[in-house]
Amino acid sequence: MSGPVTLEPLELAALLCSRVCHDLISPAGAIVNGLEVLEEDGDEETKKFALDLIKKSAKTASARLQFCRIAFGAAGSAGAQVDTGDAETMARGFMEDEKTKLTWNVPRALLPKNHVKLLLNMLVIATHTIPRGGSLTVEAVGQGDETGFRIVAMGLNARIPQHIPLLLEGSSESGTVDAHAIQPFYTGLLARACGLGVGLKAEADTIVVATR
Repeated sequence: MSGPVTLEPLELAALLCSRVCHDLISPAGAIVNGLEVLEEDGDEETKKFALDLIKKSAKTASARLQFCRIAFGAAGSAGAQVDTGDAETMARGFMEDEKTKLTWNVPRALLPKNHVKLLLNMLVIATHTIPRGGSLTVEAVGQGDETGFRIVAMGLNARIPQHIPLLLEGSSESGTVDAHAIQPFYTGLLARACGLGVGLKAEADTIVVATR
């Protein structure tokens, strides 16, 4: 039976740190593997492969760190604003790859940092609705401090993950949350801090993630 989730500040911080570490383990591990290959006696082709792996993994790690700094971090002092153009750059570096295409239709503007953090976290949720890749189209709704967002996800076997709607509302089936579920729960916290809610809806062959 579902119930509301209550987290102490230290527990919330620990779970978010675990989430960030999870995002960085893969590229960091690949860098270590590449360095180990370079230390071994190998032919030039093997060394070139290792260098390419290191460069690609370092770029991925940097992009994920920059994204997480805004999406989960302080991103400036209280009341700070964030440029949506910078948010676009970070979003593309974090999630755009050979499987996923990002179309960004948000005008460049300075928005309250929690609104930008909310947008980036909504994008993460949108990627979960298209596990096999596809396209994400991001739009702004409204202006200034009243700005909300609408993300349309399209891809093969697009679906709404069963646990996410409850977490967005601050609840879970068990009444608890772990590091795997903290991101949508945190997104709900951000939305409420902005005076908004976030919902998911299936429309034809797409999933819409939108504020309300």
